[in-house]
Amino acid sequence: MDFALYLVTDRSVATRPLVEVVEECLGAGLRAVQLREKDLPVRDLLDLAVPLREATRGHGARLLINDRTDVALAVQADGVQRTHDSLPVGALRGMTPAGFLIGASVHSPSEAQEAASQGADFLVFGPVWDTASKRAYGPPQGLEALRRVAAGTAVPVLAIGGITPGRVRDALAAGAAGVAAISAILAADRPAEATKAFLDALGRA
Repeated sequence: MDFALYLVTDRSVATRPLVEVVEECLGAGLRAVQLREKDLPVRDLLDLAVPLREATRGHGARLLINDRTDVALAVQADGVQRTHDSLPVGALRGMTPAGFLIGASVHSPSEAQEAASQGADFLVFGPVWDTASKRAYGPPQGLEALRRVAAGTAVPVLAIGGITPGRVRDALAAGAAGVAAISAILAADRPAEATKAFLDALGRA
């Protein structure tokens, strides 16, 4: 995996048009974006994915689409992010081309092990800390749970949920290969500076 910072989109918290903010973050060094706008009809999601694909390609960055493999394939994205409602990782692997990234969102060691055994390229585990965007998925799981998940699989694990640059060191110490962020970047007054702060903390500046 060639990225340690994974920006997960939520246009409702972005202070400006989403594509504009993402472009700014890409210019600051961001190398991976997950388009996650679950409320959008598929045609509207496709319309948003097209300019994001152009932006990420222009910066040599990755674009993954949450859940919708059809949209990911249509825009020639780099991969898809599997959720608990998606097809199993094994089924996704069978219907996508070689080199297509499959990330899996997991919330327990057992989910992590299952996704890894089926061929997931990386896992996103959380919520590690409390955050409004992840409260629907249960209470924060904490660093010890992250440590158990990371230790239980050879697949890279990204921590999500309440992630800030100041918490990156703790996440890495618990075994995370990187972090995923939403509002800490998108809702920032200066998203590019927030991106650089994360990359500095990750040692990827």
